[in-house]
Amino acid sequence: MAKKKLENLSFEESLNELDTIVQSLEQGELSLEESMALFERGLNLSQLSQVKLQTAEQKVQILLEKNGTAQLTDFDSSAGES
Repeated sequence: MAKKKLENLSFEESLNELDTIVQSLEQGELSLEESMALFERGLNLSQLSQVKLQTAEQKVQILLEKNGTAQLTDFDSSAGES
């Protein structure tokens, strides 16, 4: 199966491929060359995903500012656990 170019991957596709890469590397059955190639692609996927997340956050911030609503705050995962 041919791999898509990084810039053509959606955020979800990037995460799925990154997960597959991590699983392959953790199994330890690849040659050094294969491991290095996957590791490099994984780093690139990670960077791409981070950029996409930052872009999405900026868009949300712009939309909130346009509507005059509250600013973004950090998510508190413990808030609903009481």
